[in-house]
Amino acid sequence: MVGAPVLICRPGARATPLAEAIEAAGFAVECGEVMALEALPESQAMRSAWLDFDQFQRVVVTSPFAAECLAEALDRYWPQLPVGIEYYGVGPSTAAALHEALGVRVHVPPRGEEHSSEALLSLGSLQRLDGQRTLLVAGEGGRTLLAETLAERGARLTHLAVYRRRLLEPSPVLQRRLREGDYHALVVSSGEILEHLARWCSCTALDQPLIVSSHRLATLAGTLGFRVPVVASGATPAALAAAVARARDPEETDVDHDDLEKG
Repeated sequence: MVGAPVLICRPGARATPLAEAIEAAGFAVECGEVMALEALPESQAMRSAWLDFDQFQRVVVTSPFAAECLAEALDRYWPQLPVGIEYYGVGPSTAAALHEALGVRVHVPPRGEEHSSEALLSLGSLQRLDGQRTLLVAGEGGRTLLAETLAERGARLTHLAVYRRRLLEPSPVLQRRLREGDYHALVVSSGEILEHLARWCSCTALDQPLIVSSHRLATLAGTLGFRVPVVASGATPAALAAAVARARDPEETDVDHDDLEKG
């Protein structure tokens, strides 16, 4: 399979910088459309939160698309952004989207830690939230850890789902590649997408390098039967492209077998 492509399945516009980073590392890339992100219609709960946005002390955003939805809403309701609000992003891509759209400073997990809800919750400023009005902007469904932990720490939490994820059946070309294992590596940074793609993966595909963005996803990959998970240092294009390059040499891959066994 000389010259076999790296498969990426990142939804929306964020697929482009990821593809460019991997191509810059010397690999051919094929993009698979397996998830669509759709902004939800404005609900009364959303409208109330946007109107009262200046009452929030902390705003936590879980993804770049959530950041885009938030920025679009605030542009309609607040010609001048309220001051005194602390913003948080699960990872640098979310932080960059918030900064670009709103011009705000964004707290992210400490450098060197995975881009995850757990890492964000380790920040000192999120440990005690007694009575603080906190807005969590996220997608529909997904993990509940952030909402539950923020509430447990005393936040007066408003949790808004501003978009939905819709899974798509892989194209015939992508289905064939997954069936035959005809690719250099598969790059996935979403547990929902990983579980979805596993339905089409043959035993041959399960033996191919799988690039994931966290040890949590590596653990999930192990339960799904993937045998060569390679853990990137994060979900940014640069981190994932570097992990693709490391996947050339099994001795250099960052597979945490202890983490896989703990589940």
